[in-house]
Amino acid sequence: MSIAARQERLMTVLYGPHMSEKSTIVAEKNNQIVFRVRTDADKKEIRQAVELLFEVKVDAVTVVNCKGKVKRHGQTKGRRVNWKKAYVKLAPDSRIDFLGTG
Repeated sequence: MSIAARQERLMTVLYGPHMSEKSTIVAEKNNQIVFRVRTDADKKEIRQAVELLFEVKVDAVTVVNCKGKVKRHGQTKGRRVNWKKAYVKLAPDSRIDFLGTG
């Protein structure tokens, strides 16, 4: 894969931050950020994408596959898509601030 194609792939690995109660607690305690990522992305790609996009140093990446829920609307059953999230632990001197709170 060429360098340009590799860079383009890394730009599409992260979908965005995943905001929940657990992610805010983890961010405060462990200097971790939670991202929604592509289902075919691996830890190495996620690490490279975060370091490329946010210019920070990544210590570790943990990946979780989340199953889509089965939902009903009347008699019709449907299923939400499966998705993947990544817990990215940043180096002690690195920080990503999405809310702009300092």
